[in-house]
Amino acid sequence: MKTLRDAWDWLTDPANWSGGDGVWHRLTEHLVLTVVCLVISCLIALPIALVLGHLGKGGALAVNISNVGRAVPTFAVLVLLLLTPIGKWGQGPTVVALVLFAVPPLLTNAYVGMREVDRSVVQAARGMGMTGRQMLWRVELPLALPMIMNGVRIAAVQLVATATIAALAGGGGLGRIITAGFNLASTAQVVAGAVLVAAFALIVEGLFEIAERLAPGWARGRAAA
Repeated sequence: MKTLRDAWDWLTDPANWSGGDGVWHRLTEHLVLTVVCLVISCLIALPIALVLGHLGKGGALAVNISNVGRAVPTFAVLVLLLLTPIGKWGQGPTVVALVLFAVPPLLTNAYVGMREVDRSVVQAARGMGMTGRQMLWRVELPLALPMIMNGVRIAAVQLVATATIAALAGGGGLGRIITAGFNLASTAQVVAGAVLVAAFALIVEGLFEIAERLAPGWARGRAAA
């Protein structure tokens, strides 16, 4: 209980929220890193998943290969990248490691969403004379969007929780609060940093839940299914 009380005292101390090492600054760094990695992951995974899902070929292989990344600890990937020329790129190793971590859920959900589109609807669109590109953008993508966004939600929450490893490579983010607590032998600061990361992840999860509730009824129904 004393540790939790000390952590609460740390969190409620205004001095810990301002300045270059304050919570607000570290939170901003954490947010920027998460958004950058999420955008890069989406640009890599989603086009591949959409094309393979539309063609119905090679998707299972791509998903299985991407899922291999889940078996490799992100920290191990980061350490290996630090030993390569990429380690000289500042935040480069952290970004690469986090992108590799976020790609599997994005690729898997997008591909599954595309393949779960009702084939009769696709056949009807083809019978109306739609081209492959038109079917992809006007029929398949809108119907697969809820599953795609579910993958984006999973990747975003995972990135928030895992971006703390940036501190181990000299980067910023909320992980710096935790590592600083270890360096100072301050259990209260370590716990406070962990609470901040958990709270941030829950907020991101909540924002996606709100967005889902505000989505059209057909999107909510398909997402729930």
